[in-house]
Amino acid sequence: MTASADRHERFPGLRRRGFLAAGGAAGLGALALAGCSAPAATGAGSGKGDGTPRRGGRVRAAFAGGGASETLDPHLGNLFADAARGKALFDKLADYGADLAAVPRLAETWEPNAGLDRWTITLREAEFHDGKPVTAADVLYSYRRIADPAKAYRARASLEPIDLKASRAKGERTVEFVLKRPTAEFPNVMAAFGTFVVQDGATSFDREPIGTGPFRFVSFAPGRSTVLRRNDTHWEGAPHLDELEFVVANEESARVNALLGGQVEYAHELNPATGRAHEKAGAVEIVRLRNSAMQAFAMKTDRPPFDDPRVREAFFLIADREELVNGALSGAGEKGNDLFGKGYEYYADELPQREQDIARARSLLKQAGAQDLKVTLDTSAVAAGFTEAAGIFRDQAARAGVTVDVRMGSKDSYWKDILDSGTLCCYRSGAMPIESHISQRLLTDSTTNATRWQDKNFDALYREAQSTKDRTARAALYGRMQRQLHAEGGFLVWGFGDWILGTSRSLRGVAREAPANTLDWARFDKVWLA
Repeated sequence: MTASADRHERFPGLRRRGFLAAGGAAGLGALALAGCSAPAATGAGSGKGDGTPRRGGRVRAAFAGGGASETLDPHLGNLFADAARGKALFDKLADYGADLAAVPRLAETWEPNAGLDRWTITLREAEFHDGKPVTAADVLYSYRRIADPAKAYRARASLEPIDLKASRAKGERTVEFVLKRPTAEFPNVMAAFGTFVVQDGATSFDREPIGTGPFRFVSFAPGRSTVLRRNDTHWEGAPHLDELEFVVANEESARVNALLGGQVEYAHELNPATGRAHEKAGAVEIVRLRNSAMQAFAMKTDRPPFDDPRVREAFFLIADREELVNGALSGAGEKGNDLFGKGYEYYADELPQREQDIARARSLLKQAGAQDLKVTLDTSAVAAGFTEAAGIFRDQAARAGVTVDVRMGSKDSYWKDILDSGTLCCYRSGAMPIESHISQRLLTDSTTNATRWQDKNFDALYREAQSTKDRTARAALYGRMQRQLHAEGGFLVWGFGDWILGTSRSLRGVAREAPANTLDWARFDKVWLA
């Protein structure tokens, strides 16, 4: 299972994504220590040709938000706006580099024991915004808070391998994580979405959140604006900017108009048509993060009609992926094959590309007694291409005798609404390792399981893969899991689109090789105003 050549050309480090040596734990420990002895050199390519950074000024960044229900609690976030605000105010022990390898943040080093069931983390010298040092107690409190079974924190499933009752502090800046089973890729757990470190005992974040991030809190108006100020004592160095403001603009047209009108300097997630229209106009800069956004339809596998695997397979065969990429993404992407992570480590690229087969789809629906099927497809203007994809798929389904009723959802609550309600919806994801995608979205107890995929044997295969030291054997297990998902899963992954950003001509230092969800994406501590 190898990544495509063009992916490696865009992200040359991707070949290094799996740092585990097949030789076992001894090689792992040496590599871990060698790779984590100092902060990673992130953002190295972000400012190429942008000149010398200048200090000062305020950058205003427009994102789609979550309305009045927004929070600055870094463990509750699900939106890209939440992730961007989270990394501005807080830090994680590790994060994903552009090649999706875990790179150190608050963790200065990590080292496993020979059995891969105990990992010792040494924290770097860092402090919270109130001057208190970051300690092992803060880390343990943060992880125990995330893992609270009474809550629905997104990262809870990612932390499942950790025995947090047995894990302990071995000094002010040393944490020993005791695991329930050997876990070969534990650094991915520390880098998972939403695993931010907060102060020991912190429970309230919306009035005056205290983090360790490069920016300090100034003000927060849910659904409207968040204002932050430079943290001069950040462990990695102070940002170039004086202030950073996140502005909520759910309509893509509003983000574009604000950028063109000079009300913001950064507009997140533009649609392909907008990107193409402004690429050569010269008024703004268009940044393309190539093929970093999975585009899919999510089928709820726990309820009719998609509790029948024959219906799910029929829907796989209804989709004309090329038409979807060309129509919904204006050609700015490539076809998907009903699996997450095209080009990433462990991706099952040996599986044949699925193509449209209307006759076979009709036959499967007839076998399932669903030849006159009517379904509702939930969509929203919350993400680029969603409404277009829904319309295209509705027309494709009609050719198989399926009536699709497209239902427009609220941009403010769409992501929350589709987790539990409905049967079929438009879905997308930014970058993360394949094992992280599995842990957060496909296990029985995953808190963001949009397809309601629940299979105890699948869960067991994931745990076995986590515990397997040998990379080749681990890859084979991930291959088995992906073959099952390809045959009967709930994600109809039709494409991988470019992530498109718009910036003012004066904004410099924006990373151009960082997929969404990785460390250097939305990295406002590294940008400056020319």
